[in-house]
Formats: sequence, structure tokens, C-alpha cells
Amino acid sequence: MVIVTDKPKSQAGILFDRHVLPELEVLYRTAWTLTRSDADAQDLVQDTLLRAYRSIERFDGRYPRAWLLTIMRNANINRVRKKSPDLLAEPDLTFERSTDFADHDDPETLVIEPELDGAIERAFADLSSDFRQIVELVDLNGLSYQEAAETLDIPIGTVMSRLHRARGRIRDHLHETGLDKEVGR
Repeated sequence: MVIVTDKPKSQAGILFDRHVLPELEVLYRTAWTLTRSDADAQDLVQDTLLRAYRSIERFDGRYPRAWLLTIMRNANINRVRKKSPDLLAEPDLTFERSTDFADHDDPETLVIEPELDGAIERAFADLSSDFRQIVELVDLNGLSYQEAAETLDIPIGTVMSRLHRARGRIRDHLHETGLDKEVGR
């Protein structure tokens, strides 16, 4: 939706449009990774946007994504602290399978793909939460190692190490199921 007004944009509005709006998709994906809930992710993004708008004139313009992810991380920490412990327990989430891009002309694909998808999902679900978060941020959400490190407030070396070990555990699981050969097809 585009709102047209006769008033010119303020300096804050111009800076917000330039630095913040291009990062909305990354913010939402990261918020979902942190919260595991659409409603909570939307609330976290909204909180992040509000905090960013309030401080946009103090932002130096360098590395807007890192700046926004730092705001988001701090906002999320504050939100989690406010929740009572019983609200922190989340039920196990499962991936929704999408077959929009699958090639269904091949009978082998019809048999192997669901099995392979299930094995990958099980391997991913078996990872510790630290490993799952890294895989989600880097491999699924497309954040750089540095952005993931800043989002989780951990050293970049820890991100690289956890990602390497998580990928290895997923590969090991696929090897145990005999489906590792299907990944290289």
C-alpha cells in the first residue's frame, strides 16, 4: 500500500526508507527463526522497526542489516525476559513440505523425494537448538556468518564451527539411512 500525502518526508523518513525498508524480508525471516511463531515474529519485527525509526537519525548509515539485527536481538531478549517460563515452552514444530518446484514426471522422484525430505527433516529436528538456529539463519534464511553471529551475539568462529558440525550431523544421518547418495544426484 502506498500512502500519498502533500507533506514532504522528514529526514528520519527518508533514512528509514533507504536503510530499513530493504531489510524487511531478512528481518521477518530472522524474527521467525528466533520466535518460531508468525504472530511473535511480526510483533518482533514491528518492535524492531519502531526502535529503528526512533534512532535512525543517530545511525551512521553503515551496515544497516547488522544494525537492525542488533536491535532485533536486543528487542527479543527483552521480550523473552518479560515472558513467564511456562510461556517459553513451544511445541515441536514440523516443516511444511512444498512440492511446488518438484519434478513429478520421474517415478523415482515420486518415491525418493518424500523419503529424502523426511530424512532431512528428522536429521534437522534431532539437532540441538544451538545447531538448528545456526542452520536456519545461515542456510535457510541466507544470513552471512557475521550477521548470524551478531543476531545471536556469539563469535563468528562459533557460527562457523556450529554450522560445520550441524551439516556433518545431517550428512551422517543421511548416510545412516542410505539416502546420502540421493543428495548428490
